[in-house]
Amino acid sequence: MANAESSFKSSRWSLKGMTALVTGGTRGIGQATVEELAGLGAVVHTCSRNEVELNKCLKEWQSKGFVVTGSVCDAASPDQREKLIQEVGSKFNGKLNILVNNVGTNIRKPTIEYSAEEYSKIMTTNFESTYHLCQLVYPLLKASGVGSIVFISSVGGLSHVGSGSIYGATKAAMNQLTRNLACEWAKDNIRTNSVAPWIYCEWF
Repeated sequence: MANAESSFKSSRWSLKGMTALVTGGTRGIGQATVEELAGLGAVVHTCSRNEVELNKCLKEWQSKGFVVTGSVCDAASPDQREKLIQEVGSKFNGKLNILVNNVGTNIRKPTIEYSAEEYSKIMTTNFESTYHLCQLVYPLLKASGVGSIVFISSVGGLSHVGSGSIYGATKAAMNQLTRNLACEWAKDNIRTNSVAPWIYCEWF
């Protein structure tokens, strides 16, 4: 099965020679993205707040033959974001082909019940972090000659799905940032796209 899957992927396309950064790559969509990119031949760097979880994933990826490295990083921290991109720039010789902005969080409750601290946490993690990471990584993407940014957004940024008004606002902002950067950075051969997954059926 593994050989068949590998053969199928190689028949579609290859990312051999490409470099990628996936934030929050040890769980869910982030983990699946790391494995897809690495399976297609990219050299991937990822980050997680949880060092134990990160090391566990790195061992698993190594056993699968994937070329993946990682950093302990809280994407909600500006200082840690800057340190992450410095490390990525050094590791990939000042160039990066792919940035997947995957980190996100949520607190589900009625709008009138959110505290200022909860508002700040969701906005900072979901939108401010991705905006700042794009700023920081721009020179690396431009230097690569072929850059791509993928935002992991949500249907909640397009329609009401009961996931909370602040969460929806951050994802809507992310979608608009995608449109702006797609136009602004096209001249630098940097593509920008947003993926909007649906939510788990078990929530209903």
